[in-house]
Amino acid sequence: MTVRIDKLGVVIAALLAYGAFLAPFALFRANRIVPGEAKTILDALPGGFGAALLGLVALAIVLIVLKTPTILRLVLGLAALLALAILIGLSASHLTPPENTYARVSPASGFWLTSFAFALLTADALARLKLSAYARVALLAVVAAAIAGLLMSGAWDGLSILKEYGSRAETFWLEAGRHVVLALGSLAAATLVGLPLGILCHRVEPLRAGVLNGLNIIQTIPSIALFGLLIAPLGWIALHVPGAAAIGIRGIGAAPAFVALFLYSLLPVVANTVVGLAGVPRDANDAARGIGMTDRQRLFGVELPLAFPVILTGIRIVLVQNIGLATIAALIGGGGFGVFVFQGIGQTAMDLVLLGAVPTVALAFAAAIVLDAATEISSNKPGRAA
Repeated sequence: MTVRIDKLGVVIAALLAYGAFLAPFALFRANRIVPGEAKTILDALPGGFGAALLGLVALAIVLIVLKTPTILRLVLGLAALLALAILIGLSASHLTPPENTYARVSPASGFWLTSFAFALLTADALARLKLSAYARVALLAVVAAAIAGLLMSGAWDGLSILKEYGSRAETFWLEAGRHVVLALGSLAAATLVGLPLGILCHRVEPLRAGVLNGLNIIQTIPSIALFGLLIAPLGWIALHVPGAAAIGIRGIGAAPAFVALFLYSLLPVVANTVVGLAGVPRDANDAARGIGMTDRQRLFGVELPLAFPVILTGIRIVLVQNIGLATIAALIGGGGFGVFVFQGIGQTAMDLVLLGAVPTVALAFAAAIVLDAATEISSNKPGRAA
């Protein structure tokens, strides 16, 4: 009997072996800024929980290396991620002395590496199962509900990132709102401008190269540099244009961040609109002309519906890009989750950095899954096929 070895499984198993058996699971610090004391799984967890987790990892390594059924790998990955999420919270309550409000417990490299390995296993299993768009969104909702349940249960309250949140809860939600407004607002503005511009570039070929090349040049400008370049003109507008300052236009703050994100967003929207319209089958247009449809009717009734999946792909790129870039807006007073990232860097408080970075990553990840699903659903609707 031949034993089949999974190559990706070997890589995941190696990550698990190092993360669980060699790297520290948690860091204990007497306060938020002093260096941490590394704790292994056995030291960080009470009773037999550490041994049980190591046993689970050892079993997972064997099952992952062998070519086991995909559904088993998926269940194993999800169960292990849930166990890790619960146990890291348990380690915080175990390591923190009673009535001590200064001590901090954070996930260490072993936790992150082990979580990454199981997440990779789960992602690989999901890719092999080829779940439908609706199933992927449903799974995302289940994961979000599980995370919300852990947060509301208080299981993570002892972790330092939650302690940082506890002292900044009001500010956190204020900056979260600003982050979402910057990302979604700039996307909405870019869609309103970029969609007609893309249609125009598709119809007027001499205009196409100039517009796309110009937008491509904007994409090559580093975000910090673009933010800086916008400070002077927007400051001049705020001083010399009546009413501009009253509506929030200033040299620093949300205005230059919004304009920069808007400019970065134009190229994917315009380019994907052009590509989507160019990909509309000629037979579909000929048939529309044959039944007497006008150019406007063909555009809205035939071309845009058929090009919509490609256009939506561009919107997905923009949204994920803007969620990440909005973090940089904090450097010019634009707010968002970047406020916590840069405050944490300045104070050498990595948990404060995570308070800004983790929601940013989670938002980008969720947006990518939802818009990927929307693109797939729109592509499979009747009448979309060529």
